[in-house]
Amino acid sequence: MWKQPKEVNMLQKFGKYAKTAGAIFIVLGLVGILFPIFTSYAVVIFVAWLMLLAGLMAGYFTFMTDKEDWGGWLKSVALVGVALYMLFSPLGGIATLGLLLSIYFFMDAFGGFMLASSLYPNKGWILWSINAMLSIAIALVFVLGWPFTSVYLIGLLVGFSLFFDGLALLMGGSFFQKIDKDL
Repeated sequence: MWKQPKEVNMLQKFGKYAKTAGAIFIVLGLVGILFPIFTSYAVVIFVAWLMLLAGLMAGYFTFMTDKEDWGGWLKSVALVGVALYMLFSPLGGIATLGLLLSIYFFMDAFGGFMLASSLYPNKGWILWSINAMLSIAIALVFVLGWPFTSVYLIGLLVGFSLFFDGLALLMGGSFFQKIDKDL
């Protein structure tokens, strides 16, 4: 009952769908790179709706489980409040996301430098140092031009991420289909 029919091969199936998803991601990534402001707005609207749903669900579960849990109500009100702010003032939401991303990249740089220092003088420490320096550069670009650079950078980063994820899926799909044919 749980066995898969022999004529349906998982690698072949994965390869087909990975290539399709990869092509879609590449197109979405190119849209993000070519139209970063549009992509930044789309990301903020998407995040705002997720936060609104999360806030409503947190309120519902707080109501159902413990109506006197002020922490649950505070979480719900904060999520809904921030979501509504981002929906009604998307530029403010973009600026907020830009600031959060700059904090992330500073922390990523710190972690990269810590890893590089723990690996020194072994192989790989230079790559981690370069990665950390690039993270600092991205964080500084966000911070030095904040909030205005956020409008472009969020869209560009999402676009680049989708583009390279798409390339990885496209190449991975081809790789798995090749392995399947070799088996």
